[in-house]
Amino acid sequence: MKKNTKWVVLFLLPGVALFAFVFLSTLVTLFVTSFTDWAVGKDMTFVGLKNYIYLFTEDENFIQSVKNTIIWIVLQSVFHVFIGVVVALLISKKKWYSSAMRTIFFVPNIISSAALGILFLCIMNPQFGLVNNIITKLTGSTFSHNWFMDPKTAFVSVTLTWLPYAGLVTILVLAEMSSISEDVYEAAMIDGATKLQTDIYIVLPLMRNIIGTSTVLAATSMLQKLDIIMMTTSGGPGNKTMNMPMYLYKTVFTNNNYGLANAQGVLLILLGAVVLVFIRKMYKMDKED
Repeated sequence: MKKNTKWVVLFLLPGVALFAFVFLSTLVTLFVTSFTDWAVGKDMTFVGLKNYIYLFTEDENFIQSVKNTIIWIVLQSVFHVFIGVVVALLISKKKWYSSAMRTIFFVPNIISSAALGILFLCIMNPQFGLVNNIITKLTGSTFSHNWFMDPKTAFVSVTLTWLPYAGLVTILVLAEMSSISEDVYEAAMIDGATKLQTDIYIVLPLMRNIIGTSTVLAATSMLQKLDIIMMTTSGGPGNKTMNMPMYLYKTVFTNNNYGLANAQGVLLILLGAVVLVFIRKMYKMDKED
């Protein structure tokens, strides 16, 4: 037994050392420097909770970025996952449209976010964009609208660049559905259950853990969303589409304020931890079926 313990420790040691060097030391540095006034070209000075107090009491851009991030997390956790699960249920029926639907639905997921941002900039361009041209054809009068730069439509336009494309959720749910025994479907059919009743009362409860995992991935992806916002609006107009990663980026590279940015980084990590715990509790992912 003691020999086994030694081997376990020996094999775990490289992974633990790598984690401590790459992540733990970085997190400690981030946390400590969040209490400092730190900028390139200036000496680092300890300021206590000043950065955190400023963020919550004086910085309207940060407050707006937190609101937008939370709204996008909720939308992504609810609608994005819902779309992915529904598409997985439709594809699993193996109808004539399943193969084409699978291919079309997965295409946005193999395009980089930066390229996707440029693509949507072209589609919604006020001069030659496809959306404005379709509206012009339907109404019969010239229509020109800057979807990303109008404060009334910027948030919705940015949201539509990622919300409906739930290919990853569909892949995960389809993989889990393939593990359900055919006996389960046959038993449901013998009991007189329709296909819709089978999906609602049998398949979906069995998918609880993978749907929970998909929700975690979808929600936490909003804590990393930067490239597509940078390519489309850069957080504007004003701060209408500002999220926490985008504002952190601007605090570092535009305002040269590393201390304040690190305080935002700490709060971003805490928000991610709260979201993770909440979703795991909601889906009861720690409990066995």
